[in-house]
Order: sequence, then C-alpha cells, then structure tokens
Amino acid sequence: MKRKPSTEATAAWIRLMRVQSRVLDCVEQDLKKSGFPPLAWYDALLELSRAPSGELRPVELERQMLIPQYSTSRLIDRLVDEGLASRRECKIDKRGQFVEITEAGRELQKRMWSAYSAAIEKYVGSKLSDADAVKLSGLLDRLGCSCGEMKLPPAANVNESTPSR
Repeated sequence: MKRKPSTEATAAWIRLMRVQSRVLDCVEQDLKKSGFPPLAWYDALLELSRAPSGELRPVELERQMLIPQYSTSRLIDRLVDEGLASRRECKIDKRGQFVEITEAGRELQKRMWSAYSAAIEKYVGSKLSDADAVKLSGLLDRLGCSCGEMKLPPAANVNESTPSR
C-alpha cells in the first residue's frame, strides 16, 4: 500500500499553492498598474535573453517557463506581434524554428524589472529576513529536486537583476 501524505504535509501543500497563487496575482496586478504586460512576457524575454545567442526553439522556451505548449505558442505570437521577439527558420531542420529576442524585447525586460523587483520586495523580501529567505529556498529546493526535471541554481548564483518566476 502506498503511503498517504500526513495532515501536516497536506496542510503545507495547501499553503504553498495558496501563497503561490496570491503572490503571483499581486505581482501581476503591480505590473499592470505600472503599465507593463503580464509576468509571462517578462519570463519569456528573460529566458530568451539568457540563451547563449538570444534564441531558443519554442519547445525549449516552453520547458524553461513550465507552461503548456498552447500557451507558449500564443505568447510567442504576441511577443512577435509586438516586435519583442522574432521567428527564424532553423537552417538545419527546415521544419523547425527559433524564437529570438529583439533589442526592443531586451529593453522591455529590463524596464519591467524595476516594477517586478519592487513587487518581489513588497510581497516576499519585506516579510522575510535574509536568513528566513535562505531557509525557505532550501526547503523549496528539496521539493523541486523530487520532480526530476527542474534543477535550480544555488541561491547565491542567481542573477539578482533578472530572476525567473
């Protein structure tokens, strides 16, 4: 018989899901009030800017952002329509394509960081000491490792000016 989660583990799960949802909603609202597009745009632009040549295949972007393929396709369409990214055909595999960040995309991602970083401070940083944040990061890392695919860099190596969600 498989082990069932304890009452404490179930309560932790519920809190984790509620807090994630509430904090993301608050961050989204702060970005909107500052006149910026949704957080997913920032995340996509960040991942593209982090790529060695500023480009990724759509499937790679999807994997990095952890959103469904259909959402990634629509997001890419919007970024391209706004001139924040461009598509180009893969020279080796003519059926494949790359999405590349444009200079306008890099600029928007950098401008969004001011509102995003303020929201991180408002909803997380101001509520946790640095020691608490390190402890929480360690606990969350333990949960992330059990999922297999997701490997996060150590907190000390995260680029402070451009975190991912």
